[in-house]
Amino acid sequence: MTNDDGIDSPGLAALTRLATEAGLDVVVAAPATQSSGASAAITAVREEGRTVVQRRELPDRPDVPAWAVRAQPGHIVVAALTGWLDPAPDLVLSGINHGANVGRAVLHSGTVGAVLTAAVHDVRGLAVSLDVALHPTGERHWDAADDLFPRVLDLLLAAPPGTSLSLNVPDRPPAEHDELREARLAAFGAVQARVDEVGDQGLRLGEIEVGAEPEPGTDGALLRAGHPTLTALCSVSENERALVGALGPGRRPAVHESAR
Repeated sequence: MTNDDGIDSPGLAALTRLATEAGLDVVVAAPATQSSGASAAITAVREEGRTVVQRRELPDRPDVPAWAVRAQPGHIVVAALTGWLDPAPDLVLSGINHGANVGRAVLHSGTVGAVLTAAVHDVRGLAVSLDVALHPTGERHWDAADDLFPRVLDLLLAAPPGTSLSLNVPDRPPAEHDELREARLAAFGAVQARVDEVGDQGLRLGEIEVGAEPEPGTDGALLRAGHPTLTALCSVSENERALVGALGPGRRPAVHESAR
């Protein structure tokens, strides 16, 4: 279990509850602080060459082993799968994120980056996100995924190793959801970064909600209409068709010796 909102986030507590109720043997390892926008970065705070890790006790789940890690979620997943945790995890769950992860902007999400990192190691992963507005009011519905999680978990466990799923859930009670829909990615996402200020001391990035209507049938459009959405994501792979014929029959790009 990991996330990018930090180990103290209510979304992580909600997903930990769902995982334990499903009978999974859970270990929580999450960033010590907010790490949104980390993508699949593997950076970390180190002291004498070691990633800084602190044992934690979760308020509602004191029996679940938990670690606060001063690192990005991608780093945490790599460490968990390559020798830190024994046995290595069979599954990576990430979230529940405070905000939807839709469209091609999922590239920048630390929540999604964690499961795409797991896929590189042929480990199944599920990212769960709650469709919270950029400037929300009222209370969050952290139980919004309760009815969906068992079904989606069964789909994931039956899928091939390395499968990455992204589940987005409307921020409303489960009884008010429409049916779960498979969805393709929208052209961008729900929130877009922009430069708010440029000065002698640097620049300041801000965020705005994307005003354009997403294309019908995409994750953004279906989520806005009240549907939870499920999308199977591809991790990094080559595009075998992009250069077909561009270099001539049977030819491959030359590699400079310094790049080897």
